[in-house]
Amino acid sequence: MPISQRDVRNRIGSVKNIEKITRAMEMVAAARLRRAEQRIEALRPYASAIRRMTREAAEAAGSVPRLPILTEHEQVNSVGLLLVAGDRGLAGGFNSNIVRAGVAAGREHESHGHTVVYFASGRRPASSLTFRGLAPAESFTGFTDRPAYADARRISERLVAAYLDDEVDQVEIFYNGYISPISQIVRHETLLPLQRATLQDGDEDASAEPDSDPAPQHRAAVEYEPDPEVILERLIPDYVEVSIYRALLESTASEHGARMTAMRNASENAGELIQDLTLEMNRARQAEITQEIMEVVAGAEGLG
Repeated sequence: MPISQRDVRNRIGSVKNIEKITRAMEMVAAARLRRAEQRIEALRPYASAIRRMTREAAEAAGSVPRLPILTEHEQVNSVGLLLVAGDRGLAGGFNSNIVRAGVAAGREHESHGHTVVYFASGRRPASSLTFRGLAPAESFTGFTDRPAYADARRISERLVAAYLDDEVDQVEIFYNGYISPISQIVRHETLLPLQRATLQDGDEDASAEPDSDPAPQHRAAVEYEPDPEVILERLIPDYVEVSIYRALLESTASEHGARMTAMRNASENAGELIQDLTLEMNRARQAEITQEIMEVVAGAEGLG
């Protein structure tokens, strides 16, 4: 049965309404993205500095057995995986990429005989894990649009407590690293134990230019007062909190960028669909006019 002009016109009106919504969501995401970019730019120097200070203090202190958080467990029996994503959808593959990467890492750990404990930041990863039968030990929700440092501190306290209480022997984090509004990359980092690569392998800040030629740096000898062990005891909680806070900010910017891109694509698709429906409506109108002309001609011939 051919589609009438009225049906096509109603479909065009529905698609136009959807296009208005996607355009508005794109504009909102663009405005929020700019603010998220500013927060990342403000945090990156501090995060890089505290990483460098913690690493240098750890090197100066050497082995610090009196700090349990710096003591690697004798054997890795359980691994905690923190998945950082969003509370809402309509952002392309932003949420699903994190869940997919975290679940794949969990299966790999399980293949090595490790018990996996999941933690989720955001309603989407929490619900996805629960749907897969991998309910997280704890979820942190309600702040992904604009995370505060207090949110990072709350997550950090839970993960540090899990490590110190032998609930987990290693903590890893998955989040979307922000590169540009159209480009985000899934990042996988080890948070605990802190004496591993995060602190002592000298990894540089992710915002540094990868192709820049690192010039030799001559630093003066540092004298610690009080001892490096005391400084480390104060720095380590801040280091974990800042690392998680940066992951939250990177994830927020990535979410806004992904949503802006997804809504722009949806608006463009809606525009193309409107063009196709308009063409279909014009064809239907032409077919009706042709049918009416044929009926008039047939009637005239019948009278003649």
